[in-house]
Amino acid sequence: MKLSPTPLLLALLPLLATAAPADEHDATDRKITKLAAVQVVGDAKDAARDTGSNAWGKSSVQDTPATLHVIDRSRLDDRHIRTLSELAREDAALGDNYAPLGYYQNIAIRGYPLDLGSSYRINGLAATGEQIIALEDKQQVEILKGLAGISAGVVEPGGVVNFISKRPEAVRTLTLGTDARGSRYAALDAGGWLSPTFGLRANVVWDAAHAHVEHADGRRGLVALAADWKFSDTTTLELDANTQASAQRSASGYMLLGGSQLPGNPDPKKLLGYQPWQQPVRIHSHNLSARLRHNFNQDWQLRVSAGRSRSVIDDNVAFAYGCYYAVACASGTVPGNFFAPNGDYDIYDYRSPDDTRVSDQARAVLEGQFGETVQHDVSMGVSSFHRTITRRPYVYDYVGTANINDVQPPVYAPSPNQPGNPVRRFDGWQHSLFALDRMQLGAQLQLIAGASVVHLDERAWKSSGKLIRTTRINKTLPQLALLWQPSAMFTAYASASDGIALGKEAPFWTSNDGELLAPRLSRQLEAGVKYRWQDALDLGASVFRIRQPYQYAQPDTSSAGYTFVQQGDEVHSGVEFSANGRITTRLNVNASVALIRARAQGTGTPAFEGHQVANVPSLRSSMQLDYRLLPQLDVQGGWRHVSSNPATATGQVRAPAYDVFNAGLRWRRQWRESTLNTQLGVDNLFNKYYWRDTGSSDGDSYLFPGAPRTVWLTVQVAM
Repeated sequence: MKLSPTPLLLALLPLLATAAPADEHDATDRKITKLAAVQVVGDAKDAARDTGSNAWGKSSVQDTPATLHVIDRSRLDDRHIRTLSELAREDAALGDNYAPLGYYQNIAIRGYPLDLGSSYRINGLAATGEQIIALEDKQQVEILKGLAGISAGVVEPGGVVNFISKRPEAVRTLTLGTDARGSRYAALDAGGWLSPTFGLRANVVWDAAHAHVEHADGRRGLVALAADWKFSDTTTLELDANTQASAQRSASGYMLLGGSQLPGNPDPKKLLGYQPWQQPVRIHSHNLSARLRHNFNQDWQLRVSAGRSRSVIDDNVAFAYGCYYAVACASGTVPGNFFAPNGDYDIYDYRSPDDTRVSDQARAVLEGQFGETVQHDVSMGVSSFHRTITRRPYVYDYVGTANINDVQPPVYAPSPNQPGNPVRRFDGWQHSLFALDRMQLGAQLQLIAGASVVHLDERAWKSSGKLIRTTRINKTLPQLALLWQPSAMFTAYASASDGIALGKEAPFWTSNDGELLAPRLSRQLEAGVKYRWQDALDLGASVFRIRQPYQYAQPDTSSAGYTFVQQGDEVHSGVEFSANGRITTRLNVNASVALIRARAQGTGTPAFEGHQVANVPSLRSSMQLDYRLLPQLDVQGGWRHVSSNPATATGQVRAPAYDVFNAGLRWRRQWRESTLNTQLGVDNLFNKYYWRDTGSSDGDSYLFPGAPRTVWLTVQVAM
């Protein structure tokens, strides 16, 4: 795919000129609910949500007995959010977990890393997390924290992130952007109703980024289409499709020196292990979905949805990893899966083309209400999810050694070896039946009870084609909640949920390399309050406790020195606070605080207990302020704080605490018959050096420095 969509953009212009609504009453008939600038409520105060991501049924945010954070389109634009890592900065309960520049990224919620196979959703359907999820064609992002329960199936206990696509409406917007490094960005968003019953919307993006890391400039192209078709007053079909291609050299993370020392403030602009022959990582993704909604009557509704998410990664990295071949580690007293004490590291030629991840899911949900003395709002349905991974036997060959203090790494010859032929490596099915009953017990109490029956059937193969694992389980996952609502503005709730997540795979440096441990049952208790103050500011507080079996590399006397085992539990307990909305007619705030106590218990390894789990800071806070200085001028300011972050399982090494500040101006004016919005922003205003991520991948821990000061500019024209 050619990454510049300029010809397509030009071809769409004639359509856009006639994309206005065919009839003025269309906007009313379509009943589209837009979210206001407040991050947790829509225009209609108690409008039911039916995106499929809410584990507690078709309910408003106020009626959901969980912490559900919604980031709407205006905030995505105002905060210049285009990547998953940037999205994670908006909520204190979120953090990076192995999110390198130039690669697909992952985050953690409440300290638990998300599962790339099941924790990311697009329009309520599972999406492959091994892609750069585009945000330009999304209307909002829903972050459901904690166990996702009935709606999610087999998933990590941190939560799910659901991306909601834009729907057709009369819009023609062009956004242009750049930054102080010379990046270029153009995005077109256009649509309308071509008839009273059929609407289209298109988003086209061209992005040429000049990265803060040398040799890591990237480019990206996106084309997305959405269509709504009203067959009748009772039946509507929604269709979405997007395709995206990106190419960028991936930046390797740092590792602890000798396994026990942080690198001494290395240059965040340096590309570790760079080799001139190193190719960009290319990721090509497609996401398709269809959702049919039929109202039998005012009480009963059927929703059927199906989708496919496919990502193909051509992985090309001159990968900086460990020190197995470095002289400083030759004695064997220094662990080879870390950098050497003097900063030496090995460089590997890693090539894995055509790494293909495919997720297919279909869901059918029947929703309705009945009863007089006790009103029942019920949801019942079935879901089927299929995921496959097809990979070639990859090249992963040592080519030379460098040092973190090198101005430029030495140049070595690439490996002469070539990847093999594609082989199916994983094939998994998840089937589930679920039911939920929301009972109205008088004017102030609601009791919610439900359960999901999950059947998991998975197989995994080595690159040779040898079957190495078959997993079949059946599990019933209950959930229960009680809500007290003495007024429309106040909700107090308590909930209990069970969940299940896949077992982890043993790292290559353990004695049972490649073994996948048993699935893990998770349990969560949560209680909280939600209060809407003067219909303008939403306040929330919650307390939670999540318990999951602990799977880790246990030190032992085996030849490898470690064996990957399941023993004990990992328990995360925390408190969260949030404030989102308007404080005065001029001042808006989006703020959150998360305090988490994450401990490993009963592991049999005393050194791993009694301290915070790695990559889970005990305190995070985030605050964004927007002040209307003049009728056409807003001043923006942001601050986020992260406490010291453990970088080892023993807790002996911590990345220092940090504070990062942002600032910006937004200016609005009418230009001819168009609205012109100009934004000037500065991220990391004081050019703070910090470690933003101490996360892990495939059992190894990495350190990623935060980006230096970045000045950016966008101009948006709404025609």
